[in-house]
Amino acid sequence: MAIIRFLTRTRGRNRPDWTDWMSYAYLCVGLFTIFAPIVWLLMSSLKTESAIARFPPTFLPYSQKSVQVPGHEQPLPLFTVRDDQGGVREMAQVRRVGIMATMVDPAAPGQEILVNINQRKPVNELQFATANYTELFAKFRFGRYLWNSVFITVVATLLTLLINSMAAFALSKTSFRGQRAVYLLIIATLMIPPTIILVPVFLVINSVGLLNSLWGVILPAIATPTGVFLLRQYMLTIPDELLEAARMDHASEWRIYWRIVLPLSAPALAVLAIFSVMWRWNDFLLPLIVLSKSEYFTLQLALNSFQGELNTQWHYLLAMTVITLVPITLVFAFLQKYITTGVASAGVK
Repeated sequence: MAIIRFLTRTRGRNRPDWTDWMSYAYLCVGLFTIFAPIVWLLMSSLKTESAIARFPPTFLPYSQKSVQVPGHEQPLPLFTVRDDQGGVREMAQVRRVGIMATMVDPAAPGQEILVNINQRKPVNELQFATANYTELFAKFRFGRYLWNSVFITVVATLLTLLINSMAAFALSKTSFRGQRAVYLLIIATLMIPPTIILVPVFLVINSVGLLNSLWGVILPAIATPTGVFLLRQYMLTIPDELLEAARMDHASEWRIYWRIVLPLSAPALAVLAIFSVMWRWNDFLLPLIVLSKSEYFTLQLALNSFQGELNTQWHYLLAMTVITLVPITLVFAFLQKYITTGVASAGVK
């Protein structure tokens, strides 16, 4: 009821104001623009390979109905055929040569007739191709790819939180010569596109022997200027008097950082964790240059492997795309409130 009252709120007291109609129209257009491609992707992942290639495309997963005809090993596609007298009946297609198709009546398969392809229309039925999902586990090493993506995402996120929070603590709660210059240098790296440093990163990974290793994907990206900036801005809101009281009790800097600053920075850490999960899970370029053996592929690289030079398995590609979207969608849906809270809190100072 609370959701209904929220969605039906109006500015006018007795009847909706014109601004209410404009607001709801704008929201509906935005909702359709955002979710229409996702819904189309979901429905396309439940189509057969032939249904995906059909033109004009259909929203629902319709497939051509087939029938088993005596004397034929494989089921034959079913069509509605219009004769010269205007009658319509269902017939199965045996073969097609040019514009003429050889058809048989499933009830009387002994007699074959030639029909112009313009006189027939496919008989479609609603069919959800759930095999697109189940065959992924049988034909491909989907479990291995999933484990690689989960391992990289979880480990890289934990290391990102640790490294970035330590740097933010030093830049916000300690004083040393060149502190401002170091901070500006870290922020300046935001202006460097990742593709520019791709070759140096590859050479460093190769020199330390981390090619075809999951750690070669994890380690180069654990220090992020965005994370340092976000955590530093939040840690500036923590009172310095609290830290001074801990120092008077002979607490070490590590103890202050671990027992006081980190727990108080939980909202900002949650935001950075969400961002890190999204970055690592969707990362494609760095794993592409580091990992060349299929047993180390992530889900994003596995998606790319479905696309060949001459043939693309679209039904598997779409199904796997939906599966890869589910974890990141759930993370964002349930933790999005921490994003707004953490970003707002980080901008207080």
